[in-house]
Amino acid sequence: MSSVYIHIPFCEHICYYCDFNKVFLEGQPVDRYVDLLIREMEMVTGKQELEPIDTVFVGGGTPTTLNEKQLTRLCTAIHRLLPLRENAEFSFEANPGDLSLEKIQVLKDHGVNRISMGVQSFNNELLKKIGRIHTTKDVYQSVDNLRKIGLDNVSIDLIFSLPTQTFADFKDTLTQALDLDLPHYSAYSLIIEPKTIFYNLMQKGQLILPKQEIEANMYDTLMNEMEKHGRRQYEISNFAKPGFESRHNIVYWSNEHYYGFGAGAHGYLGEQRYSNFGPIKKYMEPLENGELPVFQSRVLPLQEKMEEEMFLGLRKVDGVSKAHFLQKFGQNLNDVFPHAIEKTLAEGLLYENEERIALTRDGRFLGNNVFQEFI
Repeated sequence: MSSVYIHIPFCEHICYYCDFNKVFLEGQPVDRYVDLLIREMEMVTGKQELEPIDTVFVGGGTPTTLNEKQLTRLCTAIHRLLPLRENAEFSFEANPGDLSLEKIQVLKDHGVNRISMGVQSFNNELLKKIGRIHTTKDVYQSVDNLRKIGLDNVSIDLIFSLPTQTFADFKDTLTQALDLDLPHYSAYSLIIEPKTIFYNLMQKGQLILPKQEIEANMYDTLMNEMEKHGRRQYEISNFAKPGFESRHNIVYWSNEHYYGFGAGAHGYLGEQRYSNFGPIKKYMEPLENGELPVFQSRVLPLQEKMEEEMFLGLRKVDGVSKAHFLQKFGQNLNDVFPHAIEKTLAEGLLYENEERIALTRDGRFLGNNVFQEFI
């Protein structure tokens, strides 16, 4: 299985919680960036024959800040350069408010068959407080536009435990999200990352976050409501109707290989993990000179690969297959991590059977604690 991630770093507004590689759109060399991104893809595909591609994910930033002409150029190049399978999953990240009928038509005409939309909340006041510039009206309009064009495989992202957010507010957001009857939902607990506006506010004591027990209640309710509405939890933060799971993200959690193109993109090929330069100028300079924009690359030692297999694989509700681990690394999972498994089993955070180990329901609340045991 082979996958491709493509990074578009431009945003019309910088959200207060976001630490992804992104820049404010205005004044940026967007056309030149798209040209050089295509050049990077040409250079890589010219050097080696790619296996058939199962999934493509265009993320950011906000890929839908590109105009119709730029989107056409990018998508045409993707089809020209990447050997996409007939049933490949081709996903685009989008913001509510960016998705005009014209833009959606361009995406659909070029084979995009999945949209992942950053909604975060259905409370307009809260959206303002976290630096979002869309409203709930934009969400409904975007979903309506997508359905009109026939792009029905839509996922939305939600964030809970936001500053000043109450349990009742999150429950209301969840109700409105589920009322849209979408095939896929992602919901993440807010993490305060360095170099974000929220981090600076927290350092000054100006960020009021819900208490831990309220956050736990939100997550508990999330899991219960998703189950009630037929959205199976298949990863700590992801829920889907059967058959609508994100195939691209499953590649990451299964520790499989993927190419990364664009500023700050990461890839994992063979024994190597690599990352591109993040700042746009630093990314573009090598490409202008006919060189790949790789910032760093390193071969992973066996122990590190096995650790990654565990802390990524345990994110999946189905956990880590013992047979697959043995086939991949030539060692028994229980022999490599006896103490970590014994400790987390005793704490009721993992369960084990003959085939696999996985997080218990309680373990999903404390996933990061469990993952730490395997590092």
